[in-house]
Amino acid sequence: MTSKERFFATLERRTVDRPASWLGLPDERAVPALLHYFQVPDLDGLIEKLDDDVYPVELPYHSPVSNAIYSALDFKKTDGPNLDERTLTAPGFFENISDPGQIDLFDWPDPEKFINPDECRRVVEHVLPGKAVMGVVWSAHCQDAWSAFGMETALMKMLTEPEMFQGVIDRILDFYLRANEIFYEATKGMLDAVLIGNDFGSQTGLMVGADMIREFVFPGTKKLVDQAHDYGLKVVHHSCGSIYDLIPDLIEIGVDAIHPIQALAAKMEPHRLQQDFGTRVSFVGGVDAQYLLVKGTPDMIREKVHELRQIFPTGLVISPSHEAVLPDIAPANVRALFEAVNGS
Repeated sequence: MTSKERFFATLERRTVDRPASWLGLPDERAVPALLHYFQVPDLDGLIEKLDDDVYPVELPYHSPVSNAIYSALDFKKTDGPNLDERTLTAPGFFENISDPGQIDLFDWPDPEKFINPDECRRVVEHVLPGKAVMGVVWSAHCQDAWSAFGMETALMKMLTEPEMFQGVIDRILDFYLRANEIFYEATKGMLDAVLIGNDFGSQTGLMVGADMIREFVFPGTKKLVDQAHDYGLKVVHHSCGSIYDLIPDLIEIGVDAIHPIQALAAKMEPHRLQQDFGTRVSFVGGVDAQYLLVKGTPDMIREKVHELRQIFPTGLVISPSHEAVLPDIAPANVRALFEAVNGS
């Protein structure tokens, strides 16, 4: 099977020659060691060396505020702490605003000004042939809504000023729907899947009550999923942490696969997920990136991958249980993961 065939068969829970795999998104600090260890010149060479199946392409976005779509909305207050990176907990622009009529006081960016369709096509045209192409669009409308107020304030707004919170999250959703439309139109017929998501889980359970997520977040998530499906794309939904209680909702919304199976989080054991949901949705991830890939030996990695292959004869794209390969993961353990995926 080709990588593309294997990816689609895995997500559709059909028979595969071997599991599909995805390295994830190596952190820029981890890249030099990976390239040196595998003796390759760049990330394309690494994907080829590993015989990886998924080629991720981030939606290109360039504005005075951000060169990444996931940080396009800069809500941090100018009189707050001086922060170089996006944060959910710092005071946000809407912290002390309660009138939904004032939502347009924020300088909402116009995606058309900062997304170049020609660049979108170029980045997708340069992917390695035969790979499953996954657009990384994130569209994290819930996390951005938390950032818009500051997370503690946002959680209170959800309870005490629901119209205000709903107005902000809907406005954020509009931004992402338009940004995605530009990307999808520019690359029509060139993408195979997209990665979207919000982090809902902690190590032991949900950070917010499931009913609140269903009320405020999932109607927007369904619009993002439906939009991608309208362009013929598979949808991989990301959420770290223990999200077991939300998986039936994600299935109902129509996501094709759930990422990244944070392996040590409560109720996220592979056996449980396969038994309870394996006939209705696929998964991406499963190889623990909190302890195993960091502290384990190559033999331990191989043993875990072989176990996952037994639990999921199909329906699992084997990948680290975090989207980013961080510098604390030894390249030898990355090699062991992919050797085991490929049967050795």
